[in-house]
Amino acid sequence: MSIVGYTRVSTQDQNLHSQIDALTAAGAEHIYSDKITGKNAARPGLTECMKFLRRGDTLLVYSTDRLGRSMTDVVTIVAELGERGVEFKSLTEPFDTTTAGGELFFHICAAFAQMNGRIISERTRAGLASAKARGRLGGRPTVMTPERIAIARRMRAEKDTWETIAGALQVGVSSVRRALAEEPDLEAAAPDRSPALSR
Repeated sequence: MSIVGYTRVSTQDQNLHSQIDALTAAGAEHIYSDKITGKNAARPGLTECMKFLRRGDTLLVYSTDRLGRSMTDVVTIVAELGERGVEFKSLTEPFDTTTAGGELFFHICAAFAQMNGRIISERTRAGLASAKARGRLGGRPTVMTPERIAIARRMRAEKDTWETIAGALQVGVSSVRRALAEEPDLEAAAPDRSPALSR
């Protein structure tokens, strides 16, 4: 059973020293790192870390915003680890699935994240139903209608993942990506709505 650390900073100009020192002091035997924004789903260091972890190991991070850009992302990753028998602990927050209290706290946060996802889906369905009621008549509509594109644009600006948007719109991820391919860089322009988990 090993304590495996993961660290991340958002740009190449930042250094990982303080995170690495803290994780090492806490007992991390192996540490994987990324110098890349959390908005980028392709994180080589995290991918290698996830491959290395084995049943009985503990993934240790300095804070949850180093692991995921949103609570939904963190919950998804930690749930996957739990299925593999891997524990999770944050040094600066009460996330510690090795303890009863820490595990309870995680499940409470997971429940709120799930509820938020359902609220987004319900609002999306209501918006689509309203648009339909206003009468979009004519030939067979395309998968990504103007209404869906508008909703996808707004959700992307609010930093929802491609998978979350596609699920809410009940279309494929590739359809959403293609529809927004010509859109401006919304992630760069959008305000950060989750300051604790966005860096």
